[in-house]
Amino acid sequence: MAFSAAGSTSSGPLADINVTPLVDVMLVLLIIFIVTAPMIARPIPVNLPQRTDIAPPIEPPLPIELRVDASNQVFWNGQAVAVSSLQARMQDVAQANAGNVPVLRIDTSADAEYDVMAKVLAAASNTHLDRITFVR
Repeated sequence: MAFSAAGSTSSGPLADINVTPLVDVMLVLLIIFIVTAPMIARPIPVNLPQRTDIAPPIEPPLPIELRVDASNQVFWNGQAVAVSSLQARMQDVAQANAGNVPVLRIDTSADAEYDVMAKVLAAASNTHLDRITFVR
């Protein structure tokens, strides 16, 4: 209800619009536009992939089958290899298949020592052979 003025002779309520909520809403909208307008005006940097003319290889390279038996002997695709020469062989395979490294499938005996397996995984990590699966 609106109040009447002291010197007014009318006995009914005044029909004025309460503009306080309207001003509150307009101020909130003004603040929102002030905050968001600079964000819209600035360009957003987006790193999109670039087109290359190099076709990806069609066939993945053959996987490397590593087996560690109970006597801690390491076999590379069925051939026995020394653990010390394992990293050099992995490096050769990684360089030969740059960009498309083969999968390293490791099968180990339950009786094999952890130290040998740790050396195999360290050699794979050092040569960036990241696609490793464990076969049981």
